[in-house]
Amino acid sequence: MSQANICVVDINPIIDNAKLNNMHRLTVLWCAFIIVFDGFDLAVLGVVLPELMVNWGITAAQAGLLGSYTLVGMMLGAILLGPLSDKIGRKKTISLCIITFSLFTFLCGFSVNAGQFGWCRFIAGMGLGGVMPSVTALTSEYSPKSKRSLMVGLMFSGYSIGGMLAALSGIYLIPVAGWQSIFYIAALPLIVLPWMLNHLPESAAFLVKTEQHDRLKRLLEKIAPDYIHQPGTKFISSSSAGIKAGKATLKDLFAERRGLSTLMFWLVFFMSLFVIYGMTSWLPKLMLQAGYPLGSSLSFLFALHLGTIVGALSSCWLMDRMNGRRILIGYFLLGAATLVLLGTQTPVYILYSLLIIAGASTIGTQIAMSSYVARFYPGTMTSTGLGWGLGIGRIGAILGPFMGGVLIDSELTLQQNFMAFALPSLLAAVCLLFVNPRLAAS
Repeated sequence: MSQANICVVDINPIIDNAKLNNMHRLTVLWCAFIIVFDGFDLAVLGVVLPELMVNWGITAAQAGLLGSYTLVGMMLGAILLGPLSDKIGRKKTISLCIITFSLFTFLCGFSVNAGQFGWCRFIAGMGLGGVMPSVTALTSEYSPKSKRSLMVGLMFSGYSIGGMLAALSGIYLIPVAGWQSIFYIAALPLIVLPWMLNHLPESAAFLVKTEQHDRLKRLLEKIAPDYIHQPGTKFISSSSAGIKAGKATLKDLFAERRGLSTLMFWLVFFMSLFVIYGMTSWLPKLMLQAGYPLGSSLSFLFALHLGTIVGALSSCWLMDRMNGRRILIGYFLLGAATLVLLGTQTPVYILYSLLIIAGASTIGTQIAMSSYVARFYPGTMTSTGLGWGLGIGRIGAILGPFMGGVLIDSELTLQQNFMAFALPSLLAAVCLLFVNPRLAAS
């Protein structure tokens, strides 16, 4: 075929301007399902920690290390598997991650000591850390531009649903079947994996890089039914300009004046994940020490995750309509103020309200942050950018549970404990002031 007969089509305007349809909804639904169990597998540790401390006779600092083992695995998974999806495709990476975190979280229920439990959590953590950049990038890539942040927020609401499922499982299963029973729920994604892979699309940017034009044609016809394919069409991705197939690297994240913004993203992820994993790991134990029974303490964890849904959807909805950086700064400041108030003596109904707001402005803001970063980098760099940001951020996540255990062993007041988690939220807001929004890809 002569060069003159080749029709060049940029896939990005087609996807950006498509009307919302079942293709978009199914993609978000399946990605949200994955994140439900990502959130469940993470939150379940905070649910069982009080039981493990009693059964295995370990201190709070030692129990905090169990949480940190998970997050070391997540850091490695995000750094190693995030960029991998830009090379082998999102679907293969997502499959590998689901098999890893589901199988080894399930095996946690058969652990007889802290060592076995820690190894299972570490390996499961690699899958948990690797899947998040891939599903975030996939949802962002296939969302209409006008609804992109909102759809990423909807997808990440699955994290909170998973956290609430873990809290409810602890309330109802631990008294009758023991802490081990909660981990058996984690096997469910393995059962539905074949159906999931049948419905999840491959990354359009990856299909462009690998020149799989027939698959792209079928995908675009589903995304935009009014798209009319011309014989001899060559697809390109304008958001991938300058990035070679399979070659998005760490150096690219610092190219084209993105360096300072990339560093600030890493610091924000560090602060945010320190707060989230410190809080979710130790909130039930903190409330037990404050005099609340285990059932009430787990219900506080439920309220925290309920607030996450509100925060994720509201912040992402606002980010689609206003300056995203300013929205994130406002939510982080709200989180810092709310965490300070949680340390004061308040009636129970106010305490539940504060926990909902805290969930909205800490975990919910982290979800919005992931959406913002996914839109900041070009399409073929999205998983690499998110993978490195979340990977470096996992250092904060690793320190969060351990430092929470140290604080509990130090027998500080409830107010001092919550103030220790409020400071990183404040610092995250400050870091965002140095991000240049004019450099964003979309």
